Amino acid sequence: MPKRFLFAVLGAALAQPVLAQQKAEPNVAMCIGCHGIPGYKTAFPSVYHVPKIAGQQPAYIVAALKAYKSGERSHPSMRGIAASLTEEDMKKYADYYGGGKK
Repeated sequence: MPKRFLFAVLGAALAQPVLAQQKAEPNVAMCIGCHGIPGYKTAFPSVYHVPKIAGQQPAYIVAALKAYKSGERSHPSMRGIAASLTEEDMKKYADYYGGGKK
């Protein structure tokens, strides 16, 4: 067996746990960009005060994301983001922010 092939197989096998761990963590940077800035206001679609979400109750965060996904809440940016999230994703974000981690 050529060494290159052996190293490729070994590298792929070792990378699997790292990739699985990365998928388990939510992409919190996506939220911090707006919700982590004190006093931040967005200009799209209109001037809107962006609430901080750190420390919110996890159930509230999940409910809000579901409402954006269903169209019950109408902010276009949040609707687009929530539309891409699964319920599991929503729970991960809610646990992260509701747990006071950031």
